[in-house]
Amino acid sequence: MKELLLVVAVVALYILHQDIWFWRSSYLVFGFIPIGLFYQGCFSIAASLLMWLLVTFAWPSHLEQEVEETNVGEDSYR
Repeated sequence: MKELLLVVAVVALYILHQDIWFWRSSYLVFGFIPIGLFYQGCFSIAASLLMWLLVTFAWPSHLEQEVEETNVGEDSYR
């Protein structure tokens, strides 16, 4: 179930990255930051949090175990 949620989150961020709705807006956040720049900053934070979640919950640890087992076998010959 959590893998499905992570896939949905990746697809959602991919779609949200195309921020065409702020291209012509002159609105300033906090009075000095253009809304498009603010949106991209928030998007970057969301993307980094999603990457943290992906590494924490969806990392293929079996690949690391295979490499560690291979390295242990090679170290015994030295």
